[in-house]
Amino acid sequence: MSKFAAHNFKGQKVLIRVDFNVPLNEEFEITDDTRMKAAVPTVQKVLGDGGMVILMSHLGRPKEGPADKYSLKHLVKHLSELLGGATVLFANDCIGEQAYLTASMMRPGEVLLLENLRFYK
Repeated sequence: MSKFAAHNFKGQKVLIRVDFNVPLNEEFEITDDTRMKAAVPTVQKVLGDGGMVILMSHLGRPKEGPADKYSLKHLVKHLSELLGGATVLFANDCIGEQAYLTASMMRPGEVLLLENLRFYK
């Protein structure tokens, strides 16, 4: 058994780097969620213990900063469904005050998805 599996995350916030670089069609619908599904057991372990999860990822290769087609906001609903209806919050940035405030207000059982890390060099 790994130390992660044995650890109890009750009341703790856990920052997890995930690979949510999933393909989207022109309507921003996920066409292959394999990478998202791979993260589900880890997130469920923390949530099941009564912890909170902050997820960070990238999507695509934006060349000039933030762009709607590379926003992780398009994944929030599907991520909630994969997690059995868990509350998935979204921070429209991955650094700064809004991300910090959203993270600081989280409650046990909630997930926060930060905006695309590649919006910054």
